[in-house]
Amino acid sequence: MNTKLKKTRVVLYFFFYDCISTCKFILPCTSLSLLYLYYIYFYPFRHYIRAGVTMPLAGRWCRITGSSGSAVGCYWSAEGEKIPERSHASAGAPHAAAQLHGTRTRVDHRPLTGILRSSRMSVVGFDVGFMNCYVAVARAGGIETVANEYSDRCTPACVSFGPRNRSIGAAAKSQVVTNCKNTVQGFKRFHGRAFSDPYVQCLKNSLVYDIAQMPTGTTGIKVMYMEEEKVFSIEQVTAMLLTKLKETAENALKKPVADCVVSVPCYYTDAERRSVVDAAQIAGLNCLRLMNETTAVALAYGIYKQDLPALEEKARNVVFVDLGHSGYQTSVCAFNKGKLKVLATACDPELGGKDFDEVLVKYFCEEFGKKYKLDVKSKPRALVRLYQECEKLKKLMSANSSDLPLNIECFMNDVDVSGKLNRGHFEEMCVDILARVEPPLQSLLEHAKLKKEDIYAVEIVGGASRIPAVKERISKFFGKELSTTLNADEAVARGCALQCAILSPAFKVREFSITDIVPYPISLKWHSAADEGLSDCEVFPKNHAAPFSKVLTFYRKEPFSLEAYYNCPNELLYPDPTIGQFLIQKVVPQASGESSKVKVKVRVNIHGIFSVSSASLVEVQKSDETEEPMETEQATDKDGESKMQTDQDEQQAQGDAQKETEEKTPRENEEMETNTEESKSEKKSDQPPQAKKPKVKTKVLELPIENSPQWQLADDMLNLFVENEGKMIMQDKLEKERNDAKNNVEEYVYDMRDKLHGMLEKFVSESVNALSLKLEDTENWLYEDGEDQPKQVYIDKLAELKKLGQPIQERYTEAEERPKVFEELGKQIQQYMKFVEAYKMKEEQYDHLDEADVTKVDKLASDAMMWMNSNMNQQSKQSLTVDPSVKVKDIQAKTRVRMYG
Repeated sequence: MNTKLKKTRVVLYFFFYDCISTCKFILPCTSLSLLYLYYIYFYPFRHYIRAGVTMPLAGRWCRITGSSGSAVGCYWSAEGEKIPERSHASAGAPHAAAQLHGTRTRVDHRPLTGILRSSRMSVVGFDVGFMNCYVAVARAGGIETVANEYSDRCTPACVSFGPRNRSIGAAAKSQVVTNCKNTVQGFKRFHGRAFSDPYVQCLKNSLVYDIAQMPTGTTGIKVMYMEEEKVFSIEQVTAMLLTKLKETAENALKKPVADCVVSVPCYYTDAERRSVVDAAQIAGLNCLRLMNETTAVALAYGIYKQDLPALEEKARNVVFVDLGHSGYQTSVCAFNKGKLKVLATACDPELGGKDFDEVLVKYFCEEFGKKYKLDVKSKPRALVRLYQECEKLKKLMSANSSDLPLNIECFMNDVDVSGKLNRGHFEEMCVDILARVEPPLQSLLEHAKLKKEDIYAVEIVGGASRIPAVKERISKFFGKELSTTLNADEAVARGCALQCAILSPAFKVREFSITDIVPYPISLKWHSAADEGLSDCEVFPKNHAAPFSKVLTFYRKEPFSLEAYYNCPNELLYPDPTIGQFLIQKVVPQASGESSKVKVKVRVNIHGIFSVSSASLVEVQKSDETEEPMETEQATDKDGESKMQTDQDEQQAQGDAQKETEEKTPRENEEMETNTEESKSEKKSDQPPQAKKPKVKTKVLELPIENSPQWQLADDMLNLFVENEGKMIMQDKLEKERNDAKNNVEEYVYDMRDKLHGMLEKFVSESVNALSLKLEDTENWLYEDGEDQPKQVYIDKLAELKKLGQPIQERYTEAEERPKVFEELGKQIQQYMKFVEAYKMKEEQYDHLDEADVTKVDKLASDAMMWMNSNMNQQSKQSLTVDPSVKVKDIQAKTRVRMYG
């Protein structure tokens, strides 16, 4: 800011006090009017940021522009650290660093235009894949994919169970071969599925680990944990993985993590989605949204685009193809400025990178059987190793077309095996698999009612999308070059983090609405009192917008039940189409004995989960005292008189259930509020009455609903799993502490033994033999009786060793530091002596000093010099193997006395 201000301007200072730290800063402003604006608009609401959410002022951006257009501003972190304006660059996605906006500044193209951050709030996105997981966080104006404790952004979706603790992620991946029966991976496909499901039974024989039936009928995983046989539900195992991902995010953000967005495949059914939500609850996470993976990719793609068409212009259609390890998903999305709408999705959940791995494994099993007479499939450990090597070979063939070797040492029966393969031969073996790439693309265009010419771009993501033959098929189908602007592995996690930032009050994000779809058509059926049969109606057709609510009106005299189900058994990838039963309770007839009007609100929420969210009974009360315009419910309301957008009324011929469907497409991330028909009448009450009728009063009564989803953990079971997860986390922590204590002993033994024959050798007394023997005995003990001891035993053992080794270490440290502090003391004494000498030489600058004071200084300097010389002489005569006569701290104390005395 220009410091040469005009005399007419008044320089003001605003003092902002931070709620986190005691820091305060002064912000100069060049206009008196700004002080008025500050006290009128900002000061009363300084603690209320975005919709009344109370948050500390830490992490805020303050920017004020003067009349000349110059601006001053700075950013304060939650820790009270001042960050310059241009220091908000993030190492995350391209253009991830956001310029925080202020008065008279152009909005930048980066999505996080400003951050209002609380020290207790976090924004995290989890991509929980079939084989690998990624964690993305929003911080400092950008999206960043964070690394785990191994400095790897990719965390294996793997959980291993041992006799004392669990290993999760990379640590579990290393045990796939050595502890294969108790190491679980690929469990994502069992969410919400019964043990009797044909899909589960088909996979059962191909699994290395065992699965079993849970008391609820769902699929569980049987392992040996804490030397006992345990059966964990899929929700529990997924919660263990989410706990690890949560820990990774907390280590990166340095604060607790609760709010998050978790990705799921777009083809997941209601039961599978409920299972994932339960898993997040067990892990102590507040899942703000289950986000379809293809929608997350679309958000990560679109929010950065600056050239999207305006809202009134024709939308830009982009196809997203996600070919992962175990699923093939496609979607087509329409983009306008600040708007994303999913038009359709299509998928093949049985096609993925694993199918290409299977082809390689089958090929080499046959080759090794002929060449080495080995039955690979009879040995689970050998089979796991072959899968790992085939996956590596597949990746190499994507980049090389020449012959590539595959070598495994001590594969089976101490036999080394080898083979080779090239890309051309591999693609010939995968012809049937590659033929499955195009049908979902064709289906996608049909459902979206688009032609290939309507597609602007085709963006591919997913690990298996790197296979050249796959890319060639997709490119040939659309007749255009494929786009690879997104990170194929991390795009989903980044999209989830962006969605979490949109939903979180801690971040101010550029407005960007997201409209997803319902993957399968949902219908309701109920018992019809008139026909004594079943009536049904499709409530949400395929590709209907979501989240979405509808209100259905029934006329009933008694409680009734609704059953929700998917009405597309041919398209459904799930054996049971039932979603759940919903019992509307406490329905009674009117006082006149007629059927009561019951309004039932059904909803597909932000997670894509169907529910009957509310039900109300309209009680009619008549009064003949006065005559007023009758408040009636009519279907002839003019468009725009209500906030509700009303679809065509659906009349049922059965006579007992008349359904009037009211719909409203909500703004993204806003809870739907459905107006009842009475609200329409109230809005029209100022219109001229058509007839004088007795006044009709209505009373709306909320009705209880008994929800019975097909697959969902009961509350008591969920609480039990939460408690068990907490116990296992504590057990893992205790075991880690025990191992750390053991490692500390082992580290000290090896470190001290090397030093005794190195830098500490001159400082060792006759007790060196005792210490060396103690170190050797401890080393032997660690690998024998001390292999499995409590934490305190290791702590005591380390204390015993340090009791012998610490004096030697201290003598070495003293010998290293003593000359330096003696030198510093000598310099101080020399300065005082020069000062005294200058005074004695009658230098003019010291004439004002009192002679007595100078004499005192002279005596102190002389005494200090004598003390230093005496101790130096005494120490030089002393052996290095004994404790020093004067210690560093004594010399430093003498120096401080000289300086400040």
